[in-house]
Amino acid sequence: MDDFTSAVLVSLNTSLLATLLCCVVGIPLGYYLAFNKHKVTYVAIDILKTLLAVPTVVVGLVCFFFLRRQGVFGDLALLFTQSAIVIGQFILAIPIMATLSYNAFSSLDRCAHETVRTLGLSKVKAVVLLVSEARFGLVAAITQTFGRLIGEVGVSMMLGGNIEGYTRTMTTTIALETSKGELALGLKLGGVLLLIALIVNMLLNRLQKKK
Repeated sequence: MDDFTSAVLVSLNTSLLATLLCCVVGIPLGYYLAFNKHKVTYVAIDILKTLLAVPTVVVGLVCFFFLRRQGVFGDLALLFTQSAIVIGQFILAIPIMATLSYNAFSSLDRCAHETVRTLGLSKVKAVVLLVSEARFGLVAAITQTFGRLIGEVGVSMMLGGNIEGYTRTMTTTIALETSKGELALGLKLGGVLLLIALIVNMLLNRLQKKK
């Protein structure tokens, strides 16, 4: 497998998996925060919004500290693997997914939750109905989270080690090739990233028009 194909596949694999994990945790968290208003949830929302501004290198550094051989999770030998990249990307992006999911559910009518409950639906059916109502905002949250992760470089470099054919992503390949003065591969991968960004934005625009 050539460097171009390998970098694209590693990037897609890690970013999609991290996005999936963010969905599993972030959407339920956003739902809970939106429909359970009390002091603790307001504090949690403030914390999530603050974490949105945390630099990528800080997330990478903290994860590196815990995953290194002398760290708490050193025995798991996760450092410099794709799993480490996924963990770092998940921690980086979970505030994005949770905050945008919270915004999506909060944008619903204030009485939506109470109205659903008065219909006599089970909790599961009520949740499904509310998720369906907020689906446009949730899809936007998912696409924005993925778009953020596919173009991420700091966490991938620090936790993946930029190992050729294994943890080398599109962004870390671009950084490496540029530092070597070899721009051809970097330009090709940059084009792929731009194409992905275009597809994500087109999807968001179509969803907004449907809404």
